[in-house]
Amino acid sequence: MSVPQATGTGSPNAPLSQPPAGRMRRMLLRALRRPELGALSGTILVFAIFGIFASGSGLFSSLGIANFMQVSAELGILAIPVALLMIGGEFDLSLGSIIGFASVTIGLCVAQFGLPIWLAVLIAFGFAIIIGAANGLLVVRTGLPSFIVTLAGLFVLRGLTLAITRSITGRTQIPYITDGMEDSFIVQLFGGKFLTGFYNWMAGLGLVEAKADGTSVVPGLSMSVAWWLVLAVLATWLLIKTRFGNWIFASGGDANAARNVGVPVDRVKIILFIFTACAGTLLATIQVLETGSADTLRGTQKEFQAIIGAVIGGCLLTGGYGSAIGAVFGALIFGTVEMGIFFTGIDSDWFNVFLGIMVLIAVLVNNVVRRKATEAR
Repeated sequence: MSVPQATGTGSPNAPLSQPPAGRMRRMLLRALRRPELGALSGTILVFAIFGIFASGSGLFSSLGIANFMQVSAELGILAIPVALLMIGGEFDLSLGSIIGFASVTIGLCVAQFGLPIWLAVLIAFGFAIIIGAANGLLVVRTGLPSFIVTLAGLFVLRGLTLAITRSITGRTQIPYITDGMEDSFIVQLFGGKFLTGFYNWMAGLGLVEAKADGTSVVPGLSMSVAWWLVLAVLATWLLIKTRFGNWIFASGGDANAARNVGVPVDRVKIILFIFTACAGTLLATIQVLETGSADTLRGTQKEFQAIIGAVIGGCLLTGGYGSAIGAVFGALIFGTVEMGIFFTGIDSDWFNVFLGIMVLIAVLVNNVVRRKATEAR
């Protein structure tokens, strides 16, 4: 018996409504399987809330947007590699101390030993590779949880940073690092601004706020935003389009099964630890060359904020699940709320309350969504 064919739109026959419904169901299931769904929804919600309650505060002015983008970018530079490491089944609690260590490494090399900035930055990244490799090797060779290994690294690196800096300079801060070199290529690459001409062009058209001389009140976006976007694109490509990305998911999902099918799990984990350490050094370089100073306490608690950004972005603490795009949205939520609280004049102590609540909600939502999507396959 032949099935009647549709002769027009809007027919009430049941067969006509089933295919679209089926397609919608499949699209919904595919969306539910995406780890960044919760973070995207959270980002929309956060923007909607502050759009209502902070509309006149300046948060969404050109200067306000530049501010929360910079805060988001600085966390995002850390959250993206931390997300990859968590997908691979590991943690790095030494990340904040790496930032402080890299910061004073650059400062001491330039201010105390007279080395050029470019060489000081290379030395800092050299130390990052060594530290990341040491963390990874200790984890894979000893079998100890990465939580314990990198927690030890947190205290060792922070202690070294304080002891070395005080013994050489007598202080915990190193100022005047970029004096006389503010316009050099290396300083502009990490600590400069971009889109300056674009903002001035928009100021000339009256699309953004302008100063008395007609230039934009925003001198441009921080280079941290550019580095954040580059990392997001590279990490997403790595996870989705490369064999190494498959290895990361396999290593975090079931390391023994991954080894049985030929995945070099130990090498993958070591590379991810190196990537995380280099990301911390990248942020330290940006901060040092933006401010012209180094501080032994720089990066304190950044490891926890990076993990929060990754978790809000859809990463599971058990490994094998997550995305770089989710970490981008997680960092954007973080930066928007932090600056939103500042612009609206709310007591900043409430920000920590928000972070704690967001972590719990993100973990619960991620677990429920993943379970429902898996059951529906």
